[in-house]
Amino acid sequence: MSWPLLLALCAGCYAMKAAGPLLLAQRRLPPPVERLVGLVAVPVLAAMVALQTVGRGRSLVLDARLAALAVAALLVWKRAPFLAVVLGAAATAALLRLVA
Repeated sequence: MSWPLLLALCAGCYAMKAAGPLLLAQRRLPPPVERLVGLVAVPVLAAMVALQTVGRGRSLVLDARLAALAVAALLVWKRAPFLAVVLGAAATAALLRLVA
């Protein structure tokens, strides 16, 4: 990704974030739209993490990071503390890289 594109995306995000309060000053979103907006952030973040884990340019890379992501997802699903999730994922990646 190029720097000009990254800066343009950042500017677009800030412009959209600023446009919300300006355009909707005293109005509320309809309840279905409000629920949808609240639900969109988590899947988008998860997709970004998955893409950064297994993607490298136009190729698919399956290495220790994928196993670490799976361990982290399992620990989050089991409601483990954040530190345990990070340490579990890091230990998984380190052990697999040591073995391989």
